[in-house]
Amino acid sequence: MKNAEDFLRMPVWYPVLAGHTFLTSFVKLRAPALAALAEGVTPEDYEDDDDEVNPAVEETIEDLRQPMAAIPGNCFVCVDSCAPTDTERFYNKRGAVYSPKSAWKYLALSEKVRNSVRRGEVEYICVRPFRRMNRTREFRLFIYNGRLNAMSQYYLVRHFRRLEGVKNRYWEMAEDFIDDISWLLPLKNLVMDVYFTSSEKILIIDLNRWGAPTDPLLLQRWERDWERPAGIVLMDPPTRISGDVNVSF
Repeated sequence: MKNAEDFLRMPVWYPVLAGHTFLTSFVKLRAPALAALAEGVTPEDYEDDDDEVNPAVEETIEDLRQPMAAIPGNCFVCVDSCAPTDTERFYNKRGAVYSPKSAWKYLALSEKVRNSVRRGEVEYICVRPFRRMNRTREFRLFIYNGRLNAMSQYYLVRHFRRLEGVKNRYWEMAEDFIDDISWLLPLKNLVMDVYFTSSEKILIIDLNRWGAPTDPLLLQRWERDWERPAGIVLMDPPTRISGDVNVSF
């Protein structure tokens, strides 16, 4: 690793934590393919206009064919430390793609991915099985000095009442999980997105750097006393108003 933060890139942390995440394949990108991805070139750009085929894009699509064919059903694709979460595909289908052509297209349409390539942060396309996750089981873990310090509900769409009954169990599981793997982490402070499976196993989704621009979610701000563990934080239940309520405009 060039530095400890390089560990946050999936191709770097995956060999160390492969037993604690989704099975993933990696497709190395040639320099011309990186240039095309940075420019946001999609197959439609040259197919619709009868322009000459972009060989870098077509070669990468072919490189994606075998690892994607080995996955039954849909795939989820991203690059080293960035997923195309800012695309229409992610909003509508949570990033599920079926064909290599579609995989390339939605990476190229992502401004997040393009900017990551331009900053020199991308070497690979990462391919894993698509899993329709239960939103009540996704959490962001805040690891401080090698220990679990705080844990936030990931999807802030609403209060999930079922989480109240399992929150203590989830916290204990996450605490044990981090205690077990902390020796594998070169960074003592980092943020980890995880998923609790129905079989009570924790799978790592992603690793993020400590502090901005990583979103602290329900922790709200990074300027806090991290020496005091915050525990698990969930969305508050909706407020109920009773009695006579007068509203004027």
